[in-house]
Amino acid sequence: MSRIAYFRVSTESQSIESQRKALGGSFDKEFKDEGVSGATRAVDRPGFAELLSYVREGDTICITAIDRLGRDALDVQSVVRDLLAKSVTIDVQGLGPIAKGVGELVAAVLAQIADMERQRIKERCDAGRAAARASLAARGRTHRGKASLGRPFAADASAVAQWRKNNAASIAKTAQEFGLSAATVKRYCARA
Repeated sequence: MSRIAYFRVSTESQSIESQRKALGGSFDKEFKDEGVSGATRAVDRPGFAELLSYVREGDTICITAIDRLGRDALDVQSVVRDLLAKSVTIDVQGLGPIAKGVGELVAAVLAQIADMERQRIKERCDAGRAAARASLAARGRTHRGKASLGRPFAADASAVAQWRKNNAASIAKTAQEFGLSAATVKRYCARA
């Protein structure tokens, strides 16, 4: 009977350390997926697939939140059922151990709520982008006052191109002068 931890973060810039700290305690084994989107099915994640082949009857898998287990409600429910069929307990921080019966029901409800919240976040993001596009078309600025969608420019593209031309400078020299990458200088000069 092993205590096993599973951690997942969506991007390489994120760290599993906050999840590890939140779970506390010591574990017999840890599995992790770093830089793996929640949109990827659990069984298709390398760390989780390794965990599935490792767990045995009587083991306990510890996670910080139910959404660490799958990409949507159906995926979470499938993973929970498969683990419970192997007589593996799933211990969710703040919720406690999930076992057959009521535990399955609670996991299903929580998975549905997490799925619904992901959909609501997507809808809010889509609505914000639509408002920004409409405002940009009508007033030349987004509803937040930005001059364009996406990230702001690192420098004035025409000024960079003009400086390079006036000084007969190389891309590397221009990049150094403006504190830009060579790729950005190339892109700015191609526009001019």
